[in-house]
Amino acid sequence: MLGAIIGDTVGSRFEWHNHRSKDFDFLTYKCEPTDDSIMTLAIAKAILKSEGDVNKLPDLAVRYMQKLGRLYPDTGYGGAFRKWIRSNNPKPYGSFGNGAAMRVSPVGFAAGSMNEAKAMSKAVTKVTHNHPEGLKGAEATTVAKLLSDELHT
Repeated sequence: MLGAIIGDTVGSRFEWHNHRSKDFDFLTYKCEPTDDSIMTLAIAKAILKSEGDVNKLPDLAVRYMQKLGRLYPDTGYGGAFRKWIRSNNPKPYGSFGNGAAMRVSPVGFAAGSMNEAKAMSKAVTKVTHNHPEGLKGAEATTVAKLLSDELHT
């Protein structure tokens, strides 16, 4: 999770200005967290508040994504997600974009098994991404994080 946030912040200055070389200053005054960092933190908070109950995750994910998203409105949200953040009745909007995959690293860290990782990933993703490709992308990212941790223990 920390790696995702650091990578997001370091790479933020290259978002629309690709840089192909590995030769660059790591952190500069131009670096800032983006929507992906903010949503990663929101999902981490939802996981902590869920106290291990996957059934609480969807509502908590919505609560904290909206709360933090409203506090940091100018970090790069897409138009549909920006509306979702401000909605009084947020519903999934057919997205198959990479936003869900960009925010699920805390799920891979918190899950204790492959089945739990998949269930948690779906719980925090389905609130915005109800397109099968969006759900699959988030699940693949979560499983990769879980397996990476297992390899290093």
